[in-house]
Amino acid sequence: MLQQLILANTVANHISAMLAYWDKDLVCRFANDSYLSWFGESKEEMVNKMTLQELLGPTLYRQNLPYIEAVLKGKPQTFERQIPIPSGEGARYSLANYFPHIVEGEVKGFFAHVADITQIKLLEKELIESNETIKEQNKRLLSFANIVTHNLRSYANNLGVILDLFNNARNEAERYEMMGFLMDVSKGFSSTIDHLAEIVETQNRTSLKLAELNLHDYIKKAIDTIRIEIKETNALINDHVDQEITILANPAYLDSILLNLLTNSIKYRHPDRTPIIDLRASVKDKHLIFTICDNGLGIDLVKHKNNIFGMYRTFHGNPNAKGIGLFLVRSQVEAMGGYIKVESEVGKGTTFSVYFQV
Repeated sequence: MLQQLILANTVANHISAMLAYWDKDLVCRFANDSYLSWFGESKEEMVNKMTLQELLGPTLYRQNLPYIEAVLKGKPQTFERQIPIPSGEGARYSLANYFPHIVEGEVKGFFAHVADITQIKLLEKELIESNETIKEQNKRLLSFANIVTHNLRSYANNLGVILDLFNNARNEAERYEMMGFLMDVSKGFSSTIDHLAEIVETQNRTSLKLAELNLHDYIKKAIDTIRIEIKETNALINDHVDQEITILANPAYLDSILLNLLTNSIKYRHPDRTPIIDLRASVKDKHLIFTICDNGLGIDLVKHKNNIFGMYRTFHGNPNAKGIGLFLVRSQVEAMGGYIKVESEVGKGTTFSVYFQV
């Protein structure tokens, strides 16, 4: 056995691995320099004197006991363990291998081969954190792409309709009215582009940039943006939101949330009645609750409860529905530290409650 230990020690020292031999009474009979250094012990204090329990201490010994008992029954063992650094600067990680020493069918002890994998574990941690960062950035990129698609489509549709109405105007008064609509949409478009540019600048930051925003002002802007849709459907929007209420939100996200919820209420209106949309806001438990209630088609929550905010989920067979809007709304609300709830009844209407930070 001595020759085996000398050979193993030579190899172990060459690759900076730690090697020791423990007899069946768990007394150390051999330990190379790396093993001694790892545990901060000297050869004189450890070899032929120290037990494994004395070396590891009660906590680590209890953690190792199942592996020790197994190896003394002749079964090799491999496991990772974490050892706190006394200075409080973190921990060291090791990969331990226990190999039974068997002579004529009897276990005489076991070899302990330990590798320091601290740097590997730290690199693994960095890779996990990096992967999470990439996933978050991809999530933001998808959200940004969807914002661009939804918001700009709303402006494009409205601009097209207004220009058609302008070209077909019967008199100067109608053309003047259409010019006013064009100016409102143009202002909203410019503001949205500014907000989208701001998101591009902050994509690589660890947190989304939030600001204190006047909710009433953003509602007015969203209503102005879809004014033609409101006029064509005779929709009645009752804005009961206090003009002084402010919330903590991202401007582009708030634009997108309001546009999506308002256009959904109009798009999924009931064919037998004038669409009525009520907007309200109240403060409760450190959140501002914004509600948008309509008298539209409603959603079957029994059937769609678990996927109402899913991507590409549609509920009314509308050929123009993309199934992105509600998914986008929830993603944006949650990114700003809030959440969203829905209540709905088929044939009566739907209420969305968005919980923003005050």
